Amino acid sequence: MEKKFLNLKDIDCYILSYRLSNYVWEIIIKWDYFTKNSIGSQFTRAIDSISANIAEGFGRYNKKDKIKFYRYSIGSLYECLDWNQKSIKRKLITQDEYNFIFENLQKIKPEIYSLINYTDSKLKF
Repeated sequence: MEKKFLNLKDIDCYILSYRLSNYVWEIIIKWDYFTKNSIGSQFTRAIDSISANIAEGFGRYNKKDKIKFYRYSIGSLYECLDWNQKSIKRKLITQDEYNFIFENLQKIKPEIYSLINYTDSKLKF
């Protein structure tokens, strides 16, 4: 029997956050210079950071390091909730875009916590 190793692209929270980051990018890239340079760059960094931290944690060797980066992704997720709220308040995104981003962030959050719990329970060190 061949052993199957977990692949980054098998992790739901990575897939969801990667797709969401590209969705947000497509919105922000159309904004004017000032808006892109202020809120846009920070929103983009935060949304990109969710999947990037999951990927970095996945590539780490020990459990403690992995979990640290997965927790960083939770922090970035909460930052995105704030930028999403500011974007709708400042009329930079539509209600549908806001809802899509918000709902996906809500789906990603428990997936990251599941990844943390899985990593904590399955890895020895």
